[in-house]
Amino acid sequence: MSDSHGNTPAAWSAVVVALLGFVVGSVGLMLDPVNYTIFWVGAALVVIAGVLFGVLAKLGYHGGH
Repeated sequence: MSDSHGNTPAAWSAVVVALLGFVVGSVGLMLDPVNYTIFWVGAALVVIAGVLFGVLAKLGYHGGH
């Protein structure tokens, strides 16, 4: 494992956006009645986090490989 494993701008950005997505989705599910619009916005943020990671990694923000 490399010294920078997980400590790259690409990884941190993706984790922050995914965490935000999980929080938003959880809030949508906890509302009474359940707000599926907010839930799906949170789910979309999680997907966007994966895309963001891929884009930033291709741009060179994910270590030296």
